Amino acid sequence: MKIKTLKKAPNFKLESTSSKIFELSKLKGGLIIYFYPRDNTPGCTLETKDFSKIYKKFKSRKYEIVGISKDNMKSHLGFKKKYKVPFNLLSDEKVKVQKKYGVWGKKSFMGKSFMGTIRSTILINNRKILKIWSNVRVKGHAQEVLNFVKTLKK
Repeated sequence: MKIKTLKKAPNFKLESTSSKIFELSKLKGGLIIYFYPRDNTPGCTLETKDFSKIYKKFKSRKYEIVGISKDNMKSHLGFKKKYKVPFNLLSDEKVKVQKKYGVWGKKSFMGKSFMGTIRSTILINNRKILKIWSNVRVKGHAQEVLNFVKTLKK
């Protein structure tokens, strides 16, 4: 399934590192969801650290950030603590949300094909999808997202 911009973002509920269930429909304002393959891997760690460094700039523009992967909560809690991640990480172990958002798909690495998380970022405001970044290159990506947010009306 491929989601499109300017459509209503599909609702979901996932376990969060805040010990509460995160539910999209309860959120007011803006949200950046970055879908990433795994905690504690080089690209995912860099991406999470980059979003963490500029988190306050997103907050000042009324945008929350969440990271979603299929890692379990124990893994997320350790990852969050290790890198002092200021926002919540959500556990999608059954990959239901990733499938709903079209970020679970065929990947290949070293000649082998497999199903996995396609690194993607979705920008949502008032439950509407404003922008989708697919097959994200980690370096500079968090800043690219912030630059886009800065073009939007506060």
